[in-house]
Amino acid sequence: MSYRQELYFFILIKVQKIINALISYTILFVFSYIIFIFPFDILSTWLGKPTSLFEALLGTTIVFGICLYYFRSKSTNKIIKFFVYEGIGVGTVSFLIILPLTIISYLQILIDFHLALLFFTFQIPTIIYGYVNSKKLKIKKLSIESKYISKSIKFIFISDVHIGSNDPLSLEKLVSKISELDFSFLVIGGDLIDSSAFKVSDLHEFKKINKPIFFVTGNHEYYIQNYKKHLDELYTVGIKTLDNESIQLDEINLIGLSDNISNKSKLDYVDKLSNKNLFNLLIVHKPSIWKKASFKANLMLSGHTHNGQIFPFNFLVKLQFPQNYGLYKNNDNHLYVSSGSATWGPKIRIGSNNEIIYIELK
Repeated sequence: MSYRQELYFFILIKVQKIINALISYTILFVFSYIIFIFPFDILSTWLGKPTSLFEALLGTTIVFGICLYYFRSKSTNKIIKFFVYEGIGVGTVSFLIILPLTIISYLQILIDFHLALLFFTFQIPTIIYGYVNSKKLKIKKLSIESKYISKSIKFIFISDVHIGSNDPLSLEKLVSKISELDFSFLVIGGDLIDSSAFKVSDLHEFKKINKPIFFVTGNHEYYIQNYKKHLDELYTVGIKTLDNESIQLDEINLIGLSDNISNKSKLDYVDKLSNKNLFNLLIVHKPSIWKKASFKANLMLSGHTHNGQIFPFNFLVKLQFPQNYGLYKNNDNHLYVSSGSATWGPKIRIGSNNEIIYIELK
């Protein structure tokens, strides 16, 4: 390759990076306005104190700057984290309520003050319900039959615990519920940790589970500072990481795939690690490889989607992940996508639940 060609490709790559960055910043700026500013801009108008264009732009710019700093710097500041995460939750609920009321306002059916009252009538109870529901934890039972299983095998699957954005104390309820069940082993399907403030001591509750614990990474593990160090320390609390490898457990061939590789690489590992004489239990954080993996995996377990967490985002999530929640079947094999055992970001769940999956193979 000539010097001119090398220079051309170098400039092309730089320009592409700049364009991608501008697109990302634009999306974040628009998001900052829609979620953090727009609902309260409209509400302020209804209450007789409309905001100016300058005030709206200033507020959006400030929110954009805080969000950008938090996500880019991997900040551990609790005040900034609270503002970003809970602001997203409250802002999302507010936006979804203010939108239909805005349409009603154009029809001039109600006066502005009554629209403002309606907003608070729906917003406050919805946020309270979402917060209370985010603290609940349900146990969902699944029963899967297979010719590869000669006796009953029970195990537990959890995912998306998000210790870091969630307080380590939340593990007490999770581990307590798990300990009440009869099972052979526990599998964690990624996004166990998600904050640079995380310490391995935050996971000491898992030491109370005197059963094998297996773990695969999700996307959030790779967002935190010194993630490799944290992952290497998981063994100290009894957690074994399956990093694109398999392990035999009785009649089960347990395959664990890491999230930081391409879908093609994941499928290559499925081909390489599957065993036609055993029950192939595949653990992978995202459900995106299901259609092709279903030819080799007798049961695939995934998380990541949270089932949208806040309605109606489950419909948006389904656009990217057609198998966004629940039990699916293909080629006589099964996929279960969990809504997660905890929330990500805002402590609000509406139209979805935290869950522990209790599975019996027979």
